[in-house]
Amino acid sequence: MSPVKDISPKAIQAGQFRVRFKAMGTNCEILFRANSEQQADQFRQEAMEWVKNFEQRYSRYKDDSLIGRINTAAGKEAIPIEEEDARLFEICDQMHFLTQGLFDPTTLPLSRIWNFKAPQPQVPGKEIIEKALSKVGWKRVIRGKNSVMLPEEGMGLDFGGFGKEYAVDRVIELAARHQIANILVNFGGDVHATGSPPNAPCWHVGVEDPKKPGTPNFVIKLSNMATATSGNYMRFFEYQGRRYGHLLDHRTGFPASYTCHSATVIAKTCLEAGILATTCLIEGKDAGIVRVDQYYDAEGCIRSESGLRWTQQFHQYLVQNEKN
Repeated sequence: MSPVKDISPKAIQAGQFRVRFKAMGTNCEILFRANSEQQADQFRQEAMEWVKNFEQRYSRYKDDSLIGRINTAAGKEAIPIEEEDARLFEICDQMHFLTQGLFDPTTLPLSRIWNFKAPQPQVPGKEIIEKALSKVGWKRVIRGKNSVMLPEEGMGLDFGGFGKEYAVDRVIELAARHQIANILVNFGGDVHATGSPPNAPCWHVGVEDPKKPGTPNFVIKLSNMATATSGNYMRFFEYQGRRYGHLLDHRTGFPASYTCHSATVIAKTCLEAGILATTCLIEGKDAGIVRVDQYYDAEGCIRSESGLRWTQQFHQYLVQNEKN
């Protein structure tokens, strides 16, 4: 985690503070109201220490992280886990079930063969894809009471697709312990907000326009809710006249269809919002909208080549419909 200039709580106005830093490969910001600078600083210290430890423990890029050790030990031995780890693995299991398997944290073998960071990315051959697919499957993960094991060499866990969202929710929990009720946590566009800012009934969050990155397409209002956007328009490569986005569909071994550019979901937790947004892009706009509509306390919208489509009550979160 690399800090930026105003890592200490910066008073924006009386009682309101802001903390900015870099973590998990993205820009992070926390806006909150506190009764004193002491309360603000105590919360800031605990939140940043938690995020630092989280990144070190769950990054697949660190050989000594929990995920790194589990992946290295695939097909060999089980790795001991702690209480927080068990909680996270249980959430993975629940979301795998709720999405009928569309959410799967064992897709690292596919990410390894689809190297979007290569100078000249290539489309893997059929045999390479089939071999990678044979290593994917959350239900194959062996979870003991205090341990986790991947049963076959070459399998791998990757929490990168939902780690930020989980971290956002945990920082909200930390804020509650410090009696901070009015807070917005934004880690790279994954947001959870409780209470409200000064002189406003809700927090306002801009949703990026896929056709104009960096520019909001519309603004939503949040209070005691979270939102996440999954996009398929920033990381891609073109090969033989076809565009391949970075979001992989582990049912086929290929990137998800490029016809859906982005999905934004509002839910009770940022983790649920993020996972639902990603599954929307994998399923496509029609099935994705149905899934979000049927999910308890969730609303969402999907932007595709044919335009913007949203769930039945998504409009209630649009700022232009706010009466206060």
